[in-house]
Amino acid sequence: MNRVNFAQPDITLTLDWEGVIRTAAHSSAIPTEQVADWVGRPWIDTVGDSGGDWIRRMLDDARNRGVSAFRQVRQRFPSGLELPIEYTTVRLGGEAGLMAIGKNLQAVAELQSRLIATQQAREQDYWKLREIETRSRLLFDASNEAVLVVEAESLRVIEANPAAIRAIGLAPGWEFLREVAPRDEEAFRGMLRRAREQGRAPGILVHLGAERASWLVRATLMTRDPGPVFLLQLASAATDAHSAARGTLLRVEEMVERLPDAFVVTDQDGTVRRANKAFLELVQVATEAGVLGQSAGRWLARPGSGLGVLLASLHDHGEVRLFPTVITGEVGLEAEVEISAASSGIGGTRAIGMVIRDVGRRIRDRYGSSPLRDAMGAIEKDIGTTPLPALVRRVAAALERHCIERALALADGNRTATAELLGLSRQSLYAKLGRYGFHAGLDEDAEEAG
Repeated sequence: MNRVNFAQPDITLTLDWEGVIRTAAHSSAIPTEQVADWVGRPWIDTVGDSGGDWIRRMLDDARNRGVSAFRQVRQRFPSGLELPIEYTTVRLGGEAGLMAIGKNLQAVAELQSRLIATQQAREQDYWKLREIETRSRLLFDASNEAVLVVEAESLRVIEANPAAIRAIGLAPGWEFLREVAPRDEEAFRGMLRRAREQGRAPGILVHLGAERASWLVRATLMTRDPGPVFLLQLASAATDAHSAARGTLLRVEEMVERLPDAFVVTDQDGTVRRANKAFLELVQVATEAGVLGQSAGRWLARPGSGLGVLLASLHDHGEVRLFPTVITGEVGLEAEVEISAASSGIGGTRAIGMVIRDVGRRIRDRYGSSPLRDAMGAIEKDIGTTPLPALVRRVAAALERHCIERALALADGNRTATAELLGLSRQSLYAKLGRYGFHAGLDEDAEEAG
């Protein structure tokens, strides 16, 4: 016959109907305590201050329904030791009273404490890691040295700092190997194999891009999810013969940065490679790193005059003059602009330079005081709340009033001359003057003189 072992309670109390302890016993799972000292005392007096309400509820439930739900209280032993005990109370048959059965939760409480401590430690480690990542990102973006992060298998660019985008024109998603000159490809792959074996490799001279510029490239293998990556550090290997030209380029860069009009250089797909301070202010971005690698179409908002139309015109004509559109900044502010652009290069090496001028102020200064413009602005605000036929009638009335007003001004207030300018009879003109509230006595002397 099989023997079944039942888990024994850690504390067993028998109580009378009022909750006074009649007998008390404990298991070996609790340190030696004189629980017999509880006999004759109300159970509620042997627990912590916060457990009194739970004891009363368990006693009431056991008396009324026969059994109570499990409740956790702080059980205070005669020695002063307190342990978390989970009790349930049952009603015994006849007049035998009640029985309270308790389980020691000290081990569970310790596990909970350790879990909380572990969680807090992980959170601290997480925020430390975030802080380290933030500092690394700042250094990555602020470095004057071109730095790329590429996938170890495909050599596809994952990240590129602003210096790399400006100097080499590479952006995330591009394949770095396609920029390496064919004569250097075998040496470059050999350097990467050495970096795989030893973690890093000494720099080698590599010619990159369509211009086959000389760069000293160093590789370091890094572990990253989902796969390893190479950190490529690139330093220009330009000779002294190019120093004067490089100084001239630096002066040109400074002048471009100080231009009052926005200036941006993109690749053939419209991805930003260089932007001056005026462009950053126009699109409401704090640093150049925030726009590099982004599509210029992100900020061109006017339908029918977006980036696609601009690039198509450049492809057909090689240049675009005074292309009107709207720039919408990161915070939602819009500016009416004109873009003049030109492209150079062939195929994938083609670059596009754009000068973007904010013409909103000029347009407002020219037309801002026009009553017709004000009327049209008021009508536009009602789009969506007023039916189209009503809007069309209001537009026609505003245009008619504007034409009459201009004709009166040209005729110096002479109604006969005004009617002739508008191709109306005098009676029709009088009716319209009354409809639009023009003064009935407009320049009678001028009319008689006419």
